Amino acid sequence: MTAPLRTELTRDDLWSLEQYSENRETFRVKVLAHKKNRKLRVGANMQLIFEDRLTIQYQIQEMLRIEKIFEGEGIQEELDSYNPLIPNGDNWKCTLFIQYTDVDERVEQLQKLAGIEEKIWLQIGETDPIYPIADEDMDRTDENKTSAVHFLRYPLNQDQIKAAASGQAIFAGVDHPAYQVDKQPIPTAVQKSLLEDLLTN
Repeated sequence: MTAPLRTELTRDDLWSLEQYSENRETFRVKVLAHKKNRKLRVGANMQLIFEDRLTIQYQIQEMLRIEKIFEGEGIQEELDSYNPLIPNGDNWKCTLFIQYTDVDERVEQLQKLAGIEEKIWLQIGETDPIYPIADEDMDRTDENKTSAVHFLRYPLNQDQIKAAASGQAIFAGVDHPAYQVDKQPIPTAVQKSLLEDLLTN
């Protein structure tokens, strides 16, 4: 029998502020290396970073450090905020960054790209494309513009999970009127990392 996939973090998974200070640099190097296989560029200006327990643990530890949070109630608030970003076996979760170096261009493009966060799709083999559910915590788009950062959840059905487990290629694309990206294969290393997020047995 396959062991259940551990998802949510608890206080037992975290270092104290003092412990994190001692371990931070080593942990940071580990997380950055881990993230290399969880980044996906879609076109020239969109990047997805797929989250998991390790990336979210790092974000929580950094928030506790920056805000100097050490009391139990404050730590639990951070856990409650970030735990929903961890995939739980039948989905992928990621942070979308819309990236334009020039500030004026970024402002202009964010006005044109309203709704883009719902148009970046994934496809496993020949199964149906998967469109994300965006920003479940709060709305980040209005009628005038979208945000440069979004949180996406890609729900997978059992056929899609089986297709991923069997090694079928995973593709990505975008079908927004202002930003079109044709079907492109996801790098093998990223695909392998994403497979670890799924309950495949």
